Amino acid sequence: MFVVRQRKLWFMISGLLIALSAYGIIFYGFNESIDFKGGTLTEVKYAESAPTLDDINAKITAENIGGFSVRPSGNSDYIIRTKELSEGERTKLIADISVNGVSPSIQRQNTIGPVAGAELKSKAYKAIAVVVVMIVLFVTFAFRGVSKPVSSWKYGLATIIALAHDVIIPAGVFVFLGHFKGVEIDLLFVTGLLAILGYSVHDTIVVFDRVRENLKTSPKSEPFEETVGKSVQQTFGRSINTSLTIFITLLALYLVGSPATKDFALLLIVGVIVGTYSSIFVASPLLVTFQKWQKTK
Repeated sequence: MFVVRQRKLWFMISGLLIALSAYGIIFYGFNESIDFKGGTLTEVKYAESAPTLDDINAKITAENIGGFSVRPSGNSDYIIRTKELSEGERTKLIADISVNGVSPSIQRQNTIGPVAGAELKSKAYKAIAVVVVMIVLFVTFAFRGVSKPVSSWKYGLATIIALAHDVIIPAGVFVFLGHFKGVEIDLLFVTGLLAILGYSVHDTIVVFDRVRENLKTSPKSEPFEETVGKSVQQTFGRSINTSLTIFITLLALYLVGSPATKDFALLLIVGVIVGTYSSIFVASPLLVTFQKWQKTK
């Protein structure tokens, strides 16, 4: 019952996090990779005596090709992202980062034009929008038999708000990381957001489904607030244990996994924490809030 009765506190915490995230998104914006703004990606591998990250950064800076980023990938691999380079500029780049006259081997070298990058960005937005719409339609359909004391479409509305919460906050975290740490977002970031949406809605439906079952078995005189509170208590352990299992796995991936997947693992870690919080402290209390608003009309 504490979760439901203290819903104003949870809403205030969520509102503060969303406001901070929205501030970052509006005033800082995303630090987009070449996946979205176009450019050249070069992955190189050193057979031996791989230079340090600082050495490569210094050599590319001296080349004066504009903005770039270098990310380690394994023990002797580096992923270099630059503006769109000509064939001559690509050759010169490899020569500049050579060690003792020995050039690294090129694992891959891709160029994405600004038009293709804009198209990928548009498709990413559409993918997220389609997933959200399909999830809401599914929730509304799944709870179509529930009409009292809260209509089925309000379960869908609570899900929309919870999903928005679960996407905006992780996105805000990466906006600040991009602004202060230079972390870029790419297509893997979009994949992570879609995974967060799927996880979050699953956790929310578990709670809502228990609310539906308790509405059938509880006395009609029992207040809706108590029914929701009881449902949260009954599913609380399951939600925490499931989230903790996923969290430990992702933490291991972040700590000992490939550097290329560290940002992806971090995004999912933030998403799991926020998604678990929203299912318990946002979505469920929202149902009670909707019911109280409905009673005052």
